[in-house]
Amino acid sequence: MSRSKIVVLDFGSQYAHLIAKRFRMLGYYSEIALPSTDLSAFENCKGIVFSGGPSSVYDEKVPEFNSEILNLDIPILGLCYGHYIVQLGYQGKVGKAEVGEFGFAKLELNPQVKCPLFEGIQPEQQVWMSHQDGVLQLGEGFEKVGSTKDCPFAATQNLSKKRFSLQFHCEVKDTPCGNQIFQNFANYCGMEKNWDQDTVLQIILENIKKEADGRNVLLFLSGGVDSTITFALLNKALGQDRVLGLHIDNGFMRKNESANVAQAYKKFGFTNFIVEDASQSFLKAISGLTDPQKKRMAVGENFITVRNEVVAKQHLDDNKWLLAQGTLYPDIIESGGTKNSNTIKTHHNRVAGIQELIAKGLIIEPIRDLYKDEVRAIGKKLGLSDELVMRHPFPGPGLSINVLCNDGKSWNEKDAQELTAAKKELNDIKIDMFCPQCTANLTRDVLPVRSVGVQGDFRTYRFPALLDFGPAEEDEWPCGDKAGQLGIKHFPGKREKIEEASSTITNAAKYINRTCIKLYQNPKIKNEDLKLQEGYCDKNRLDQLREVDNIVLTELHKSGYYNQIFQHLTIDLPYASCPEHATFVLRPVISEDVMTARFAYLPKEIMGEIIEEITKLPFVDALYFDATNKPPATFGWE
Repeated sequence: MSRSKIVVLDFGSQYAHLIAKRFRMLGYYSEIALPSTDLSAFENCKGIVFSGGPSSVYDEKVPEFNSEILNLDIPILGLCYGHYIVQLGYQGKVGKAEVGEFGFAKLELNPQVKCPLFEGIQPEQQVWMSHQDGVLQLGEGFEKVGSTKDCPFAATQNLSKKRFSLQFHCEVKDTPCGNQIFQNFANYCGMEKNWDQDTVLQIILENIKKEADGRNVLLFLSGGVDSTITFALLNKALGQDRVLGLHIDNGFMRKNESANVAQAYKKFGFTNFIVEDASQSFLKAISGLTDPQKKRMAVGENFITVRNEVVAKQHLDDNKWLLAQGTLYPDIIESGGTKNSNTIKTHHNRVAGIQELIAKGLIIEPIRDLYKDEVRAIGKKLGLSDELVMRHPFPGPGLSINVLCNDGKSWNEKDAQELTAAKKELNDIKIDMFCPQCTANLTRDVLPVRSVGVQGDFRTYRFPALLDFGPAEEDEWPCGDKAGQLGIKHFPGKREKIEEASSTITNAAKYINRTCIKLYQNPKIKNEDLKLQEGYCDKNRLDQLREVDNIVLTELHKSGYYNQIFQHLTIDLPYASCPEHATFVLRPVISEDVMTARFAYLPKEIMGEIIEEITKLPFVDALYFDATNKPPATFGWE
């Protein structure tokens, strides 16, 4: 007998798989299908969810949709892009919204309407938005269930047709009532619980045995959570004698990283791994590159080159060995790996060489359908220590993607014009949410570098805004009245005010997708001394980044705050008084599933110690704090 299920139609959203995951975590089996799928896919289906997506419904090229699905007598819930598809299916109207929403919004439920989705939910709720279009006129038979300040039809229903549609993303953790909405939808659909974590683990282990089909497996081991847990799964399914872990020191590791990784594996009892120093090979592969995508692809392709060299050196028979990767579902989505998705960034595990091996059936990816929190849960179920499971994510390209590059030639007239436009629109944005003293001291600027962001499921390359609140107050930081002499800046004391300012800027600006706050500037350096410098990802800049990054991580470990945040990235900008110096950005984030995130507000005693130590480094001209959520920004800057 086939299992009852909820089917999620993937219109290309970053969050489509997250919807299915949420239902599974609630105990309900769910599957993903294309929106063009045949009606036979809905056998034993109790409910259907339409995901969001990167397209506008009025684009020339939109995801193919089987409109007969709307004729099924099965409850349907549309989210974001799916919200529009549901409304259009019943003669509603969709167009450009007067104001796009990215990040938090306050949903207010209509007290005149009772909706099964909001059973047991308070009438005012925080929700997470990521849209530029909106419903302009409701479809026939629909009524307004809820709205936000800038979105009149944020939640709607047509009970006679069993249809619901929401503008916001209830699948992300930043919509706290989201799980309750999904639970209510499952209840409305008549679903019974039929899924649990033990089932997931068993399926993964069985799939590994089936895909390996008697062959051995070589795994790239970055030392991060994903590859480590993949390693443990392979060992459990196949045994250590059929698995070989390959940790490649690519020159992009953190300070003493490779030695620490090897020590942690040995401590747990892994003996079937080797460490290969290929740092010179990787540095050569990216030498002179400035384009972030080309850098990622060069790193990914070089992994294949080094893999082939190791296979030859270890005398491994290619016909008897598969290559394994710790690929997560977000990696696939952000690389445009599903039919309707838009490329946010090219992951090293999705470059052309890897795609060729996938096409030949020579790649095995045991956790490719999971998210970070699910992977960590699997790791704990396997008995791995917190030291391995709770480690901050560290991608294969390592620090190379945290070093922004500039060849000194690519900056053109269009860049200059857009930077000028960005400065103008930033100056026109009202920032009055801080106390009178902060507001009076506030100066604003736009950095002449572009960073990657994600807005409405599209990749953006836009400028970061920079807010400067003037000199530090005497008792603000651990160093007391020395702060002003050191060039340390004032940092607003309320996280919610910073978050409000950040969202206000990125929601209103066309050319800006991040908001940073200045923490420090060398008192010998004037603002006009800071310029975009020619700079590449070479050993010197990587060594500088390692030093700054190590100061941050050491303090986070020492204070016990390391485990309270999801990840910290230190970003190196070629924006300085000379090519030998740099500006650095602190980027601590809180996330559960990588698809959305909030910047982490570090306690001032911790951040103060970090800033003071960094001021001692002679090559640091300035230090900024990235106060941007995801969306509109991604975790990293490249």
